[in-house]
Amino acid sequence: MARISEWLIDPDDTPERTIEKLLTITEVLMRQVEQASGERGAAYEQFRRAALLEDRVRQRTLDLEYALRLLGETNSRLTTAKRTAERAQRDLANAIEAVQEGFALFDETDTLVLHNSRFCRDLPDVRRGLRAGMALSEYVDLVGYSASLSLPADQTREEWVKERMQRHHDRQVFNVALTGDRWLQVSSQRINGGGTVMLQTDVTDIIRLERIERGKMLDNQARIIRATLEHISQGVCIVDVNLRLVGWNKRLAQLLDMPPASLRQGAGFDSLLRHFGNDSIYQEHVSFEALAIWARQARPRPPQSFEIRRASGVILDGYARETPEGGFVISFSDVTRERLAVQAMLRANASLEARVAARTLDLEAALEDAERANASRVRFVAAASHDLLQPLSAAKLFIASARDDDPSPLVRSTLGKALNALVSVEGILHALLDISRLEVGESAVEIVPVRLVPLLAQLTDEFAPVAAGKGLRLTIVPSRLTVASDPAYLRRILQNLIGNAIRYTRTGRVLVGARRSGGKIRIEVHDTGPGIAPEDQQLIFREFHRLNGSASASEGMGLGLAIVQRACALLNHRLSLTSEPGRGTSFSVEMALSAPDSMLSCPGLIVTGADEPRDGSNRIALLVGSAPDLRRELGMQLERRNITAWEVGNGDEALALLEEIGIVPDFYLVDQDLDAGAGCIETVRALHEGWGERPTRILTVEPACGSLAESGIECLRKPVEDAALDAFIAGAASFSPPLSPAR
Repeated sequence: MARISEWLIDPDDTPERTIEKLLTITEVLMRQVEQASGERGAAYEQFRRAALLEDRVRQRTLDLEYALRLLGETNSRLTTAKRTAERAQRDLANAIEAVQEGFALFDETDTLVLHNSRFCRDLPDVRRGLRAGMALSEYVDLVGYSASLSLPADQTREEWVKERMQRHHDRQVFNVALTGDRWLQVSSQRINGGGTVMLQTDVTDIIRLERIERGKMLDNQARIIRATLEHISQGVCIVDVNLRLVGWNKRLAQLLDMPPASLRQGAGFDSLLRHFGNDSIYQEHVSFEALAIWARQARPRPPQSFEIRRASGVILDGYARETPEGGFVISFSDVTRERLAVQAMLRANASLEARVAARTLDLEAALEDAERANASRVRFVAAASHDLLQPLSAAKLFIASARDDDPSPLVRSTLGKALNALVSVEGILHALLDISRLEVGESAVEIVPVRLVPLLAQLTDEFAPVAAGKGLRLTIVPSRLTVASDPAYLRRILQNLIGNAIRYTRTGRVLVGARRSGGKIRIEVHDTGPGIAPEDQQLIFREFHRLNGSASASEGMGLGLAIVQRACALLNHRLSLTSEPGRGTSFSVEMALSAPDSMLSCPGLIVTGADEPRDGSNRIALLVGSAPDLRRELGMQLERRNITAWEVGNGDEALALLEEIGIVPDFYLVDQDLDAGAGCIETVRALHEGWGERPTRILTVEPACGSLAESGIECLRKPVEDAALDAFIAGAASFSPPLSPAR
């Protein structure tokens, strides 16, 4: 073996040599095993099998010992649990037995599991039939047919059993009456797992005590009721279901003039009813017979109200109402004073209505007088303004002409101041005329689409020099929007707001612009003036009210904002004011947005560029007017613009002049106040029909062209302003007349 070991294990051999040696040894061993496969092999196999069987027996023995040990432990725990359950059951039985009330436990299928000795103790026949496992319905049947159960006279035992099962499902607490005036209170409570615990409590002593207390209470209540009946001012009688008198007070006898002896306990209602009908008058819808029928009719009776008038003049108000027991109560109240007071009030009311009617007639007459006086005042103001504006216009034209023709600077300055004074007076007269017409609502308005482009451009031309003269920056933002308004009044509103902003702003700027707001347009006028205190923001819209207390003609008379407010109300435009002292003021006028394609011509809103010349290029103008001064001065204004002016007194003279010379003027200016011949509209139409369409303006003092608005002829407001006249002349320059007049 040592030699084999030395041969087998040689550290100096390579791994390949070592593997070769191992393969040789393996081959030799296998050959020896094959040679020894005889008897020695069979004995060896038996020995090997016996060794394996012994190992298996030893393992099974160990497994059996482990199982027996587990079984012993399990039996020990089961014995302990059984003892615990038995002890818990004894404890539960002792616990429910210690309960002072009847106790029973039903499982989730309403089957009786256990109960104590007090359960159904007062129902011996039921107690004898109790057993574990009985159904709840069987238990209820035993109770329902028990001899110890006391039922009301109007209830059968079948009905009681049905009601008892329903109470179990509803989990109600209720009392059960037993024979011998005994009472049990039964309560069913649901527990976890679906079972039911039923408790029975003896409440006999409690109910008997309640009866005693209730009797005492009823006696006390009866005394209180009697004291109350005697205390109240009404007469009261109480009648039971058998129509017997059971209660009353002394006031009843006093009101019905009854002898006290007739009121006694148990007296019939008929004897009392006779006193209701003696020398009495009932109201129409309730008679004495109807009240007697109501008292005898079957239940239920509706409440009944009636009134009795006694021969002595006493008036009683009666009210009858049924009681829960089937009787009724009748009360009587003395309403004599109230009825007399109502009658007196009715008479006073009639007298008052007559006086009110008379006063109303007087007020209507006074109102008519006031309206007539106001209309007369308006007519007077309009007539006076018109009569004053004519010579005032002529005076302005004369002074303007003299100022332009006189080379002396001193004289030109003096005439300029005089002209400014006349312009201020003219503005005041126009404001008075406007406020008078707006006050009585006589101004005619025509809501049409108005383009803001020409309107804002014209306002820019009008107020830009005024703002520049005060050192202010005026910005009127152009807008291509179209609004629904009256063009003349809208221009007047914006003129007053912009002029007011420029007048009160000393430094800074005035900003005017249009802003969309949903389907509305809001034209806003902002300034950097002194602002308006909140307490003064409503006062500024009053006539002749100015915050600085001044009322000089040069700065107006405080009518501008009053005109704005009334004109906005007339046009249904919303006027808003936002201001803060020291930070300026903002006015806004909100109106509806109009479609541009529905735009109509707007009188007087013709825009001229700043660079348009005032040269008329030797055009011809026909002036038709009955006032010579107005014609002459207007003619002088036209001649300074290189326009030849033909002046005639009326329409007939105008037609005759054109017929005589055969030349058609370039435009017509016709005064509204023609004294003789055809009116201004008829004159214009005759000129257009006889000599062709030409640019035409009617000269008027009305702010919105008045009755002329429906004619479609545009107007110029007198006194004619230079800017308005220049705008008309510039617009007329672009007119292309037909080649031959239409005659």
